[in-house]
Amino acid sequence: MHYVSLIVEFLRGRPTLVFWGAALSQAALWVVFPWLFFSSPPGDVPILLAVGHELRLGSYLGPPLAFWFGDVAFRLAGEFGLYVLAQACVVTAFWAVFDLGRMIVGTRHAALAVLLMTGIAAFSLPSVEFGPAVLAMPLWALALNYYWRASGDDGRGYWYLLALDLGLLLLTTYAGVILLALLLIYSLATQRGRQAFTQAEPWLAAVLLLIVVFPHGVWLVDRWPAVLPTLMGASGGDWWTSSAMRFVSIVVVVHLGLVLLTVLASRWRAPRNERVPEIDRSPAPRSARYFVYFFALAPALAAVALLIGLGRAAPLERAAPFVLLSGLMVITLAGDRVLIFRERIVSFSWLGLLVLPPALTFLSLIFLPWTVATNLQTAQPAASMGRFFADSFQRRTGKPLAIVAGDDHLASLIALAAPSRPTVYFDRTPEHSPWVNADLIRKNGAVLVWRASESDAAPPAALKAQFPELSPEVPRAFARTIQGRLPLIRVGWAMIRPQAEPAK
Repeated sequence: MHYVSLIVEFLRGRPTLVFWGAALSQAALWVVFPWLFFSSPPGDVPILLAVGHELRLGSYLGPPLAFWFGDVAFRLAGEFGLYVLAQACVVTAFWAVFDLGRMIVGTRHAALAVLLMTGIAAFSLPSVEFGPAVLAMPLWALALNYYWRASGDDGRGYWYLLALDLGLLLLTTYAGVILLALLLIYSLATQRGRQAFTQAEPWLAAVLLLIVVFPHGVWLVDRWPAVLPTLMGASGGDWWTSSAMRFVSIVVVVHLGLVLLTVLASRWRAPRNERVPEIDRSPAPRSARYFVYFFALAPALAAVALLIGLGRAAPLERAAPFVLLSGLMVITLAGDRVLIFRERIVSFSWLGLLVLPPALTFLSLIFLPWTVATNLQTAQPAASMGRFFADSFQRRTGKPLAIVAGDDHLASLIALAAPSRPTVYFDRTPEHSPWVNADLIRKNGAVLVWRASESDAAPPAALKAQFPELSPEVPRAFARTIQGRLPLIRVGWAMIRPQAEPAK
């Protein structure tokens, strides 16, 4: 008896339902899991929140939009809000690719393309770490969707949506310049694009784009000499040790799941005369196929070319925006009739790629502290650290904690967990926190923190030099939720009391 999986049956009859089921299932897993089991946000999220809390037009980390969105989400719903925001970005990116695919290869094959995206690791675990790359995903995908509609016969109004979207993308990451440049190149190279520029809408949309990015542009021009070294870094070294090679390696690795699904579903080493399900479509126009191929390959190639010159990954630190059309490209290359061999194995492999990453992350949280004694960032006791330092400052000074300085990550972690949401001062690079300085710290008071050990609780020499009046307290030890064989987290700290206000 021939076996036909439920996924294949739904793909034939209810492809839109398959899309929403796959997208929302992945989103639900990556909202609920970190919310239940992470005791602190992953990666650089604490620093993102510290910068976003100041609501500046830009920072040493780049454009401000992701930082603003992250801060708003955290204010509204804490860490849960951050995880919801990150997965809302992923689902929106999936929808934009699905909608673009419906116009090019039809609804069934568009749903197949999104299912293949589950096999791209960039859309799973790294998406929990909300930041510019995660916010760039939906903006990048929507830009491609709007461009395809705008350059068609009946979508001239989409030029304004495209301009607004590209403006928001440039306010999220400078990598958006790559997409903007590629859209211009594609437009000039194709008849469809050149014809669009004979109309008024693209030129009016360009004015809208300039208006959207103008405030940040003024900020960037004013601070370009200080921002450029941090963003671009030193020149690059040879190819095999450069950030370009690392970027290529990341792009290859994140596609391993997609390659697995594609090989399993292909004719390779399949029994002859095997009956397999078939999912067909109407032929895609040549111009549509070329559009998919160009924007699936050109962004990553352009990023590599830039990285060879820049010598470091910033602001191209994540691959996710550059691989958005990989699944759609595979489906487009597969032709008008997609035959799914080994459908049972393919179905279970897809479910494994959906469930395995959160399952492995959960197991690592439980077992790594007991086995290899790995210090996981998501297992830091942020809540207890924030409460302790905020309460200590409040009891001794009668004022809420307003400023935290010292170790960048520790200070940012304490700032997000403290009830008063204090400002973070990056003392090792004061130019990265222009919203506060040493004089303001002495006026309003602060808590200074650093990593201490059992044998050495002294503050770093640079911190002591900047605040010679610093008087260290007894280091505080904090336990993780799952301590295992790890030592306690020992935090050295000192308090600078606010200056007394002069009597009137």
